[in-house]
Amino acid sequence: MGRWSAASTLAGRVGSLERASEGREASADTRAGIGIAWRALWTSRLVILATGVLAVLEIGRAAGTTGFDPDNLTAPFGYFGNLLVAPFARWDSWWYLTIAQHGYDHNLMRTAFFPLYPMVVSGLGVIVRSDLIAGVLVSLVSFAIALVLLYRLTALELGSASRARLAVMLTAFCPVAFFFSAVYSESLFLALSLGAIFEARMGRWATAGVLGALGAAERNSGVMLVVPLALLFLYGPRADRPVAAVAAGLRAGWRRLLPRYRIEPRIAWIALVPLGLLAYLAYLALSIGDGLAPLHAQTLWFHHFAGPFGGVWDGVVAAWDGLRQLVHGSPVPVYFTAAGGSPFTVAGINLMLFAFLVLGVFAFIGTLRRLPIAYGAYVLAALALPLSDPVKPQPLASLPRYEVVLFPFFMWGAAWLEDRGWGDSGLAGSAVLLGLFTAMFSTWRFVS
Repeated sequence: MGRWSAASTLAGRVGSLERASEGREASADTRAGIGIAWRALWTSRLVILATGVLAVLEIGRAAGTTGFDPDNLTAPFGYFGNLLVAPFARWDSWWYLTIAQHGYDHNLMRTAFFPLYPMVVSGLGVIVRSDLIAGVLVSLVSFAIALVLLYRLTALELGSASRARLAVMLTAFCPVAFFFSAVYSESLFLALSLGAIFEARMGRWATAGVLGALGAAERNSGVMLVVPLALLFLYGPRADRPVAAVAAGLRAGWRRLLPRYRIEPRIAWIALVPLGLLAYLAYLALSIGDGLAPLHAQTLWFHHFAGPFGGVWDGVVAAWDGLRQLVHGSPVPVYFTAAGGSPFTVAGINLMLFAFLVLGVFAFIGTLRRLPIAYGAYVLAALALPLSDPVKPQPLASLPRYEVVLFPFFMWGAAWLEDRGWGDSGLAGSAVLLGLFTAMFSTWRFVS
């Protein structure tokens, strides 16, 4: 008995030492992540602020856009104040600010914007006495948290601090990263989705389920977080279950499709994720009498169901017609469905959106090859909505916004660029495009 007691005590001490070591490593990773996230945050936001302000001063507001903000919610200050907030409040910012101030008010078009972000903005707006400033603060804080989580998750999956750093920098300086500090929901969703998957990766399923539910109440594609959480639970990798205990390598053929981990009661926490969406639909059913209002609102935003991933083909056609328009060199005839504005401008946007589609396809393939299956499946599920329900006049509209929150793309991109020694070059090119797109966004020229 004495020997067994001594052995048990020794095992307990070893386990305690291992947990303490893991805790120190996690603390060190967090500190490193905070430092890198802070550097990425302030440098990239400085680029956005400088280019946005200069663009407004040199180029000015695009003609015919005053109707997009009839009550000046994106410009509530004096001349200098409005100049400073120009890179942070444009286009859909007006819709979020309207919902923050007035709710949905039986307006069907508003219901396409999910409630969590405007709710948080409205609450903070009471304190800071400006919904616009509150929106920017919510986006910035959420983005900072997301960058720290991205660093830790990338270091965990790729086993490299340098790749984790590059993933953070690529996210902060990607061409449409201005959305992460604007009055838009992208930052909050990025933080929630990263948090949910990181917690699942670490085996903390209750927290993962709660964060996933919040994500589903924040964005229409948030309910798709069910996919990576379920795959991580069943197939891993999971920090709460050692790979050696799974014996996955012993399986062959179709047996590889069987779950690698035993189904346990804790999987029920994943069922919290759809509750975020259901709570929003229940609220709409009670408040405006239409629980499916977000679905019905899509027709008002010119969306139509084109079949599973039918928007891909529509996007190819739109890009080809846009190229024909530019080569033709005349605005008459118009080779594609009119989408507003100059045919040459719309043609250029269609080609730009197609480039994002091509890049997304390559990144998706790379994600499948480089990262656990849960990440690739999440990307595919998240893109299913915009690519199956495209906008008729411009099939790939908003695709860059859907892609920018898909953090596995940046994890793969960091590994791919570092393997080729192109990290600095890729980051520099991305930063140049960020400045260009920020200038367009700040002057009310359509980007995504």
